[in-house]
Amino acid sequence: MISVIATNITSPLGFTTEENYQAVLSGCSALKRYEGLWGLPEPFAASLFTEEQKAALAIEGYTFFEALAIRSIRKALTYTSLGNDISRIVLILSTTKGNIEALGEACYYPSEAAQRIAEAIGLTTKPIVVCNACVSGLSAQLLADRLLSEGIYDYAIVVGAEVQSKFIVSGFQCLKAVSEEPCRPFDIERNGLNPGEAAATIVFARDANKERWSYSQMIGKKEHWCLISGASCNDAYHNVSPSPQGDGLTSAINAVMKGRDKSQLATICAHGTATLYNDQMESVAIQRAGLSDIPLSALKGYYGHTMGAAGVLETILTMIATGDGIILPSKGFTESGVSGNVNIIDEQKKTDKRAFLKIMSGFGGCNVAAMYERTTDNGQALARRSQQSTDNVKLVKAHTIRLSSEDGKTLTDIYKQQIGDYPKFYKMDLLTRLAFVATEKTLSNSPLKGEDKMPALILFNHSSSIVADRQFLDTIKDAEDFFPSPSLFVYTLPNITTGEIAIRHHLQGETSFYILPDKDEALMQQILEASLAGTDTTTAICGWVDAESETCYECELSVYNII
Repeated sequence: MISVIATNITSPLGFTTEENYQAVLSGCSALKRYEGLWGLPEPFAASLFTEEQKAALAIEGYTFFEALAIRSIRKALTYTSLGNDISRIVLILSTTKGNIEALGEACYYPSEAAQRIAEAIGLTTKPIVVCNACVSGLSAQLLADRLLSEGIYDYAIVVGAEVQSKFIVSGFQCLKAVSEEPCRPFDIERNGLNPGEAAATIVFARDANKERWSYSQMIGKKEHWCLISGASCNDAYHNVSPSPQGDGLTSAINAVMKGRDKSQLATICAHGTATLYNDQMESVAIQRAGLSDIPLSALKGYYGHTMGAAGVLETILTMIATGDGIILPSKGFTESGVSGNVNIIDEQKKTDKRAFLKIMSGFGGCNVAAMYERTTDNGQALARRSQQSTDNVKLVKAHTIRLSSEDGKTLTDIYKQQIGDYPKFYKMDLLTRLAFVATEKTLSNSPLKGEDKMPALILFNHSSSIVADRQFLDTIKDAEDFFPSPSLFVYTLPNITTGEIAIRHHLQGETSFYILPDKDEALMQQILEASLAGTDTTTAICGWVDAESETCYECELSVYNII
């Protein structure tokens, strides 16, 4: 449990949390229809910054993506001071594609962008990039909770940021997932998502002290918000289509709500992408979790799908609204088009409840749920939990596999000689092939414990999905030979690597993908121990998986037993 001490939302609707909140209360939407933008042949609706807004947010020497994140963080930090020990502060960046718009001229890896952002705000600790597709923003908050609760840091700055581009929009268009009109979450007439741009920041504190009250007092509150509980589960079903029964999301919700009274929930802030299968799956999962009567709100009708920023932005808005005794309506919703029994809110309502549930699902089969509560807790419970979980977790390596391009063997040769029974291997990108082969070899020597139904899969690298990124860019860079490939685009999300392994081995526990400035084994170990502390997981597959080209790749993967 960690406390919120400051926030910011920077979006086309405003550059502060308050401006964005008031815009949403007034029913404003930033969604517009675009035709011919970036030379794309198909029109689409999106929430994009204007040229005037971009000019106002720009910072010399930084890309627009970096400037957007820096501006949001700096604004949030004006509400608080984090003390003098900057070694106790971590930056966690949530994004799906980062500086991808610059890929054609120069490659700014997400890890490098995060490093530049961290240095711009004066941090010396290594930043962590969370790249778990659509759930990244909520995954980043769970990581902050874990790192602070284990006492590794005192403060976490979680910033989610996304800038739209030809690369991203053409990819979703080739998947037939983009609507030409403003999206309609959960509605019977919904026909796709709208891409969105934004940066959103939450600053978390580990301990209760005078720091945390500054933001609360700024908005006239005597209480503060705490992240009470969170969980992440995989569907192990399909990399793009969610489980029809919502298995992963149901498991995540049940884990968060275990032992908690659902009557305390003011609302569920849904993912609500307005795509056919996501909204349907969410409705089924909510019903299966026994939360059909809880008011359901979806916010993408105001901002579109801001991807890496969505989980942070939507959490902030729900937090502020619930604190004001308000449940925000689902803009664009008129008539239910889902089979699950859910209580979708289409107009602003009052509430006196003190908690809410935020849920998200994404490509790679990942699902995350988190519960927030307004409280006056003094942090003593947090300190007790931190000491207990740190003392109890111990990771023991059962087996380790190392693969490198320096060995002189191709991944295809290794697959043919030692595996050979999974033809989908040939459809995978280089990064996924590397992780797949390493996992097969690792598990052949150290199988997962049969009684562990929810083993974890946590991977790290530096270069994200650079090989797939370059390959997909080749399909869209020529206007006269424009053929965006759906199969290539999917693999430009590095967490698809964890999704493929989860499907292969029916792993329904947490699957997470983190990007670091370098292979820092000490930081990786801290993240692993913090992620696995206090869980029921008894086994985990974890390690470094990096592939920059066919002749430059490295993998070190281990099976851990947790005792």
